[in-house]
Amino acid sequence: MTAHLSCISWNIHRGRGSDGLVNPARILDTLQREVWQAGTDTLILQEADEEETPHIGVLDIAGVEAATGLRHVQSVRTLRSTAQSHGFLGVIIYLQPEITVETIRLVDLPGLCPRGAVVVDAQKAGIKLRLVATHLSLSQALRVVQMRTLGQLVSRLDTRQTILCGDLNEWRPWGGFALSHRVFGQTLVGPAMRSFPVRRPLLPLDRILTTAPGRVVEARTLDGEGIRAASDHRPICARVTLSAATSAT
Repeated sequence: MTAHLSCISWNIHRGRGSDGLVNPARILDTLQREVWQAGTDTLILQEADEEETPHIGVLDIAGVEAATGLRHVQSVRTLRSTAQSHGFLGVIIYLQPEITVETIRLVDLPGLCPRGAVVVDAQKAGIKLRLVATHLSLSQALRVVQMRTLGQLVSRLDTRQTILCGDLNEWRPWGGFALSHRVFGQTLVGPAMRSFPVRRPLLPLDRILTTAPGRVVEARTLDGEGIRAASDHRPICARVTLSAATSAT
């Protein structure tokens, strides 16, 4: 049995646009007009909270839910950094209501700047999947440690297709050592789409990757006048094939 998971990932730069102003309303408007696509299963945002403690959220959570029909899966306080946060160290996941969430784990990642991951075990159309949403370090050495941390966690869980999404800060199209099988423990595949800087993207910092036998298909970088004004990254989107062959424990 095969199905698809449609994903959008976007680093919203804590709501700070090209004019230097923090404007959450602009993020929501751009999401509605230029980013959101009907039928999308998951929306993953990075830098959706302020960097400094208490990591105050910069989104209109209810507005995003109303605009997309998705649900914010971190509404419970224990799934966010603080009571004032919208996500975990800026990472937020929205999912289609028909996707069944089994378990959500928060992972603190090593580094000087606050970095984390949200790991969701879920099912779509009876197929088990694991969604890892994260924002990795600018430092290659730290990215290696962070991906190793995530790989060690995944290795202790049941076997299912793993989809890695977010701002991975990896400029090498081939993925670099941090995204390798040797570090993560599994092979991650997917295209390198140029997403940064927003006005003339040169670097594929944002990725949607999957383990086999899944494949990333119909992947592209989004663009628009609002996108160029709202953040320093372009959003990326892709459809990922899901295979029941990976759902056995």
